[in-house]
Amino acid sequence: MSQLIQYETRGRVAILTLNRPEKLNALNYATIDNLMEHLDLIEKDDAVGAVILTGAGERAFCAGGDIYEFSESIKSGVDVAVREFCKRGQTMTDRLECFPKPMIAAVNGLAYGGGCEITEAVHLAVASDRAMFAKPEINIGIPPTFGGTQRLPRLAGRKRALELLLTGQAFSPQRAYELGLINKIVPQDQLMSSAFELADQVLQHSSLAAARIIGAVTRGVNTTIGEGLNIEREQFARMAATQDVHEGLQAWIERRKPVYQGC
Repeated sequence: MSQLIQYETRGRVAILTLNRPEKLNALNYATIDNLMEHLDLIEKDDAVGAVILTGAGERAFCAGGDIYEFSESIKSGVDVAVREFCKRGQTMTDRLECFPKPMIAAVNGLAYGGGCEITEAVHLAVASDRAMFAKPEINIGIPPTFGGTQRLPRLAGRKRALELLLTGQAFSPQRAYELGLINKIVPQDQLMSSAFELADQVLQHSSLAAARIIGAVTRGVNTTIGEGLNIEREQFARMAATQDVHEGLQAWIERRKPVYQGC
């Protein structure tokens, strides 16, 4: 695969790095496609239990979509722009949101537009104290196209989301924390170690249980409470038939640390 996405593993954690630092890690079509290819491989790799997604360089996590590229799609017509740009970006953020292994963003700098939408979509996020966020699409005459008009109101509330969407103003990591976009703010030099610490805390538990929780939350958050409870029961039933449940219960009874097999 190309180096638009750098890939490495440390123990059970995969690290995916958006690697266009000269373009502030803007998401051109090839980068999105390459990211999706890596996610397909990681999902099948039983040795990987969690994923950290970050950006190359000191300036940006991701500055959003590649304006030069998608402007050419817009010139080609509405159908082309929707297919090449909007649908591709929405498919990416949906994949991140529904990914069955915990997905952690390590936001190391600017997270504008599509970069902010990635942060909204992933399961957990740690941000550097140098990070900055924005929903600037209105400045170029478009609404967000990678899910930002839907996920941000669900995270932050309608009026607070609309303020950011309609003004395009940048906001601090502290504001992002208050709005529920990120879980933690840390000094820049502690960003990756904090993301790994969070991953390690998650990886102490059953990977199957983590997948069931992610599935229940992701599917249930946009339904009624009754439908959500049905989803929760379904995910519990799937989990109750696994060996991990028996091991977890027996370990608790015996006051020892469980050894999960992922089956």
